[in-house]
Amino acid sequence: MQTFPDCIAHVLAAEGGLVNDPKDPGGVTKFGISQRRYPALDIRALSLDEAKAIYQRDYWDQIQGEALPAGLDLLVLDHAVNAGPARAVRLLQHLVGVPEDGLMGPVTLAGVAIANPQDLIARFSVLRLDFYQDLPTWRHFGAGWSRRVHRTRRAALAMARAQAPLAA
Repeated sequence: MQTFPDCIAHVLAAEGGLVNDPKDPGGVTKFGISQRRYPALDIRALSLDEAKAIYQRDYWDQIQGEALPAGLDLLVLDHAVNAGPARAVRLLQHLVGVPEDGLMGPVTLAGVAIANPQDLIARFSVLRLDFYQDLPTWRHFGAGWSRRVHRTRRAALAMARAQAPLAA
């Protein structure tokens, strides 16, 4: 099932447009794409289609979003956008009890396959919020990050429930 369009729509709604907050270590950002991460890119001129292509290539493909259960794909993508794909994958690896190398591969996917997606979504969300609370910028961005974690968790759980097999 192709879920990238739904997942990226959620991420883009949270990221918004052009932002240049002096307290954001990413610098100028547009659609969540930061000047710090892409120094050669003209962020101000970035189109929505270009941003989606970056998210597909550098985030979705890195987390192997198409191989993840519905809902969990959204949650891991959203965290990858905020904290980097490797950190998002390591958090997932921690939850499924596999080596934490930050690379989504067959061992991680096998661990995910035997876990309950809704349980992973709930536990991932708790650890994600813990991560943000430990950042020095929590005082400035914490309320927004907290709202985003809760909003993403609700959307992820709804996606997971919609894909859950019906009980016999």
